[in-house]
Amino acid sequence: MTTPSIQRVSRLDLTVGPWRWSFAEEKRRDIDAYFAEQRVKTPALWNGVVLLGRNATFANDCFRADYFETDFASFLAWRDWGFPDKAVFNGFGMGALRSSDSAFVLGEMSANTANPGRIYFPAGMSDPCDVKDGVFDLAGGIIREVREETGLARSEYRADPHWYCIDQGPLIAIIQLLDADLPGTELRARIEANLAAETSPELRAIHLVRNRADFTKAMPVYVTDFIDYAVSAAI
Repeated sequence: MTTPSIQRVSRLDLTVGPWRWSFAEEKRRDIDAYFAEQRVKTPALWNGVVLLGRNATFANDCFRADYFETDFASFLAWRDWGFPDKAVFNGFGMGALRSSDSAFVLGEMSANTANPGRIYFPAGMSDPCDVKDGVFDLAGGIIREVREETGLARSEYRADPHWYCIDQGPLIAIIQLLDADLPGTELRARIEANLAAETSPELRAIHLVRNRADFTKAMPVYVTDFIDYAVSAAI
């Protein structure tokens, strides 16, 4: 994993097309065996179709990449085995939800997910349902994830026109700042009420983060780096 760098851009150019991933083909038997082991530990894991990226470039105020479809089992093995294919990256969208009193709102993943206990902004794997006419609609995916994880509709927050890409090599978190009108405690209570009404919520707790004093080891570097950047740059 490389040291994270932050790239701010105004445009995304994310195309989706067919591509044969040699890692997934050559390691198929090992991947299937590994996924079967993980399902014993976490039965809720589902081997659906996800998107991964390649050919990432930053130029002319734009982030550009080519995405392809693969199965979740192949992604999980690639991630857990230390990202053996360096030509591929996981480029996923995140909505950095911020309250009216400048608290970032993060969710703690439930035990029935692939990342139990980890604390993130609303996010998810890049999903083929967000592909329209060969283009990955990452902004639409963020709107969907925020609604699914928090219950907030698009009309309840304002989206920053820029994108903040936290580049770690095999991981690129593509973050959009989302400003809500409610203060942190009210926003947290609103989301907790939404989670309480769900049968099997993705999140088990909501955390408010204002600065480094609120960081924990359960928060990935790309989350804490973005919060540091946002606070220091006063965006």
